[in-house]
Amino acid sequence: MTIMPAGLTGYPAIVLGTMGIPAEGTVAAIHQAIEIGYRAFDTAPIYGNEAEVGEAIRTSPLDRSELFVTTKLWNSCHGYDQALQAFDRTMQRMQLDMLDLYLIHWPVPTQGLYVESWRALVQLRNEGRVRAIGVSNFLPEHLERIIDATGVVPALNQVEIHPSFQQAELRDAHRRLGICTQAWSPLGNGKDLADPRLASIADRLEVSAAQVILAWLAHQGVLPVAKSSRAEHMRENLDALNIELLPEDLEMLAQLDRNESCFGVDPRTFVAPDGLRDYRP
Repeated sequence: MTIMPAGLTGYPAIVLGTMGIPAEGTVAAIHQAIEIGYRAFDTAPIYGNEAEVGEAIRTSPLDRSELFVTTKLWNSCHGYDQALQAFDRTMQRMQLDMLDLYLIHWPVPTQGLYVESWRALVQLRNEGRVRAIGVSNFLPEHLERIIDATGVVPALNQVEIHPSFQQAELRDAHRRLGICTQAWSPLGNGKDLADPRLASIADRLEVSAAQVILAWLAHQGVLPVAKSSRAEHMRENLDALNIELLPEDLEMLAQLDRNESCFGVDPRTFVAPDGLRDYRP
């Protein structure tokens, strides 16, 4: 059963991710996705397309209230005042009156500022500039610290989850704290798709391996962020939410967990990708 993110009534079960979509193709991709049926979109300053995501939302034929937009606070902008200023810059790029969901992209505990950043997000929510606030790539220790410091529980935590990296302990912490789990890289950066056990389920159901994974996530109560700029894949991803998996399918999928991240990034130590430590959007 999916936990509805606090403050986001009607939040869709699948989100279109825009990481890796070139800025010049972002508006067209989002308009195409809206036509297909998507209503939620995820970006971040580090993706380089916040302005184009905002343009796509502003020029959509749908009413703004029907669309959900997420972006994030980048690592070099942690701290109370710094976070508020970074949010202002984001909104200037996006040219939106309100943001639906604002996340702290990484905790960066080596800086020791993520609690102050969370206080800034709470302030933005209290001022009505953001409908809901959350985090990304936080571990239980980081979640408990911001909740203890502010009394405010994140609406969701967006983390790497896919069949070979299922993060059961973290998802248990989310359930205990009342936090929605959202999955980035739900297909394991494509690596999980080649597993023959996954292929056997897909063959029986006459669907793709990617659709099986997305259906499995939905069954687990996890909201996937699925990236695609191709119409046929967008449709397949939406259709995956209607796939019924058998108990034996779920048992087989559980066996795929190797506790193996595709990227090997530790939230306790990660600061920035190579060459981007000084990037300050």
